[in-house]
Amino acid sequence: MLGDSITAAYGLAKSDGLPAKLEAALKAKGGAVTVIDAGVSGDTTAGGRSRLEWSLADKPDAVIVALGGNDGLRGIDPRNSEANLRAILEALKARNIPAMIAGMLAPPNLGADYGREFAAVFQTLHRDFPDAVFYPFLLDGVAGEATLNQPDRIHPNPQGVEEMVRRMTPAVEDLLSKARPA
Repeated sequence: MLGDSITAAYGLAKSDGLPAKLEAALKAKGGAVTVIDAGVSGDTTAGGRSRLEWSLADKPDAVIVALGGNDGLRGIDPRNSEANLRAILEALKARNIPAMIAGMLAPPNLGADYGREFAAVFQTLHRDFPDAVFYPFLLDGVAGEATLNQPDRIHPNPQGVEEMVRRMTPAVEDLLSKARPA
């Protein structure tokens, strides 16, 4: 999971974080998987792009790209976010590594126009990379739900992580079906 604080289990024990809980859920369904946590708190799409090579050192069979939240929080030009995510997806495609794009939404305080432009980044990538699995919103069912978030109202608590895993597992299973055998 190439991501930011959401995948790096910000504010949680690593065992309660998204990679660990996703791995446990997949193993409970009979999958022989290891989910590698390549999340860095505070990372942007540019940061993920710059550390992609390092993140691929463990030779993953598939990659979940879960970046963009910090771009949205910082009001980074959506064109820059798209260019960075596109470069990541192109690099994965060139290596024949199946990818999943986990979309993100911008916070509403940046305005409706910015929100539309930001959301369009992920729709455009979905269109341009049809072989990649598309999961429209990483925080689906969790964003804005006080009982599923830490006090900062940004990062999921353990119950929020469980909800994320429940919702995204079918998409991850689709991704794994595209992965090369070990």
